[in-house]
Amino acid sequence: MSHTEDKIKNSSRRHKDESAVKKQMKIAKSMGVSVDEPHKLAKHHVLDCGIPGCPLCSSPRKRGELSIQEKRFYQDLKDEYTTDKD
Repeated sequence: MSHTEDKIKNSSRRHKDESAVKKQMKIAKSMGVSVDEPHKLAKHHVLDCGIPGCPLCSSPRKRGELSIQEKRFYQDLKDEYTTDKD
């Protein structure tokens, strides 16, 4: 692998990490969450506690709720049914 390819890969990785941190900082600012170490947000979401089985942060299916995809599906079915009836 050449030296320029290494530079390009490194710069794209750094750009990806920096943009992820910026996005998470924007979310934190809008939600009023203070962040002490922003560099940790490259791989960790700001509103996620980090515990794998947490009932608040994990899948809504664990709480007995519908997932976002299921809600969207049922909403589309409802909209399709009401438009066909007219």
